[in-house]
Amino acid sequence: MAALFSSPPTEGKPEVPKWIPPEPTKEALDWANLHTIELALLDSPDPQVVDNLVQLTKTAIKEDGFLYLTNYGISLDQLHRQFNLAQYLHRNISAGDKERLLWNPQSGTFAGFKRRLGWKREAGDYDGIEQFNFYRPQFEDPESNVPECIKPFMDEIIAFCEYLTYSVNRRLLKLLSRILELPDDYLWDNVQSHEWPLGDGYFRHALFYPLLGEDKERRKGVRMYGHTDYGSTTLLFSVPVTALHIWSKHNKWQPVKYNPGALVVNLGEALEIISGGHFKATKHKVTATPEDQEHCERLSLVQFNASIGDMRLTPAVASPLLQREGFVPSQGIFQQYKKLMDAGVPVPTNKEWRDIQIATNSQIAPESRPGGIKEINGVKYGVDKFFGVEVALPR
Repeated sequence: MAALFSSPPTEGKPEVPKWIPPEPTKEALDWANLHTIELALLDSPDPQVVDNLVQLTKTAIKEDGFLYLTNYGISLDQLHRQFNLAQYLHRNISAGDKERLLWNPQSGTFAGFKRRLGWKREAGDYDGIEQFNFYRPQFEDPESNVPECIKPFMDEIIAFCEYLTYSVNRRLLKLLSRILELPDDYLWDNVQSHEWPLGDGYFRHALFYPLLGEDKERRKGVRMYGHTDYGSTTLLFSVPVTALHIWSKHNKWQPVKYNPGALVVNLGEALEIISGGHFKATKHKVTATPEDQEHCERLSLVQFNASIGDMRLTPAVASPLLQREGFVPSQGIFQQYKKLMDAGVPVPTNKEWRDIQIATNSQIAPESRPGGIKEINGVKYGVDKFFGVEVALPR
């Protein structure tokens, strides 16, 4: 039985105002129909219950690549404490810390503070998205690398990330390993970067300010353009402000509905390649909110879990599933990697792959991408190319 999350004490720390979740939209939207995985069932003594859970997860991954994760060991009160801290950071970070800790994506990471002026270190057009991203340096040396206002609470943030890494994500990877019919810790041991507290991954406090008027018009209602994540798994906590959309099995963008306390999980490109295309790196984007939420701020907590940096990803051919059913070469990153592998060309390491995308291609409009617009099966895609690998994402 997996242990429940135990948060460090709050006594003696500065008072932190409570985050008040906005009201969910009342609009009738074309919601994505995501499956819900109750993670605690993995500990059931009944083999049939566990097998049913594995099969449901397999269906969710095959159909959507996105799923809701519930009953994973963190209470709603504990989760809201983390939202309190994220709100506190954005409300109290000083102008000096914003400059001192300003990020530099050209370095290959999003570490530090992102202002509301685009996805480069240099100021660009207003996008209304503010972030603070915690990587290994922020955890190892918070005295130098995090805002002054959040330093008293770093023990809580670290404990939270540790639990997400070593309990939630590890159990999730166990489920995915079972789908591949491999040993329970195959993906954890061979793919996942998990040095303290979350390996080469990172944790994000994001705040989306309302995007109105000319700014909304200029961005055509899109806050973050369609993309896939390049790591293993992404753990995003469901929030009431509707903005996240996935490219669904119906070949269209559909919004993800608020599920209080749930984790919204999507799989990254690393697992699509390892699985030989059986797992999908899910395409998703963040859009303008419905009209009844257009003046709401959207506070977001996300943990991006990374694959081992110096590893060159190839399919796990030892998987009985792959041996029995072969590869699934549908449009996606695995199809493009396979072209390189078939040609005998080395694929990039995981670190090379994520660094170049962060450094050169963060949130560029599809029509401005180097490969322009390409039509695939009647759908228009924006196209990039890195290390000979073509990346095409729906507009």
